[in-house]
Amino acid sequence: MKQVKVWVLGARPKTLFAALSPIITATFYTVYLDKFSWYLTSLALLVAISLQVGVNYANDYSDGIRGTDEDRVGPIRLVGQKLASAKQVRFAAFFSFFVAASAGLIIAVTIDELWLLLVGISAIFSAWFYTGGKKPYGYAGFGEIFVFIYFGLVATMGTVYLQTKEFTLVSFVLGSIMGSFAVVILLANNLRDAEKDSLVDKRTLAVQLGDRPTRILIVLLMVKPFLNLVLLMYLLDPQVWPTFLAFVWLLQPIRIIVRGAKGKELIPVLVKTGQAQLLFSLLLLLSLLF
Repeated sequence: MKQVKVWVLGARPKTLFAALSPIITATFYTVYLDKFSWYLTSLALLVAISLQVGVNYANDYSDGIRGTDEDRVGPIRLVGQKLASAKQVRFAAFFSFFVAASAGLIIAVTIDELWLLLVGISAIFSAWFYTGGKKPYGYAGFGEIFVFIYFGLVATMGTVYLQTKEFTLVSFVLGSIMGSFAVVILLANNLRDAEKDSLVDKRTLAVQLGDRPTRILIVLLMVKPFLNLVLLMYLLDPQVWPTFLAFVWLLQPIRIIVRGAKGKELIPVLVKTGQAQLLFSLLLLLSLLF
């Protein structure tokens, strides 16, 4: 495998939907309010993608040096499969965080809101200590809280705030929708690895809840964005109704979860959920044509 391809796959590009979708969703709202800025949105997108890539490399590094990434299904593990050294992967994670921090600094200075740097710093620390440090919170079942907050609320509401200087109920609902999709992806990933995680004392939420409750929670979180969409129709505009079509993309993942699929059979759930999240955000944006 060529080295460039190894690093691209190690960044887990299929997870980038979780970074891209909140920015598109925020764009829908800022365009609706006629306050959209290409410049600020592009910087927010750079922050989101850099953080996503950074957390992916950080997880690869931390899990790899702990030995918890050995004999895993799913995406390649650079350290665990000895495709790159731990030092190289750690540098890639730090460089990604540096790019995110630099873009965040430009945003904060541009809109004269330096307190946003504290939000960015907290995001980077949260990304690193998800699996890094002596007591990673991802090993204690708190990873879902991190992704809901940072890849849902912060990414969406933050992007809206950059351009409107307001936190609104609508932006919170939009952020909650994006956070729900992100949690589903992480839960499905941890459900896939639950048996092996329990053997290495990785107490993810899926391990702690058990198989059946985790599956129920995943299905509920798949449905939640569309219940929130009903609220959005009431709070904002009924013309966002075409976004309901994204639910069709979740029918296969729901069937897979309900019928008790395990291991590699759960990989399509991650992929399809990420695609459904992207489709949801794109349909929201396209609903402006109505």
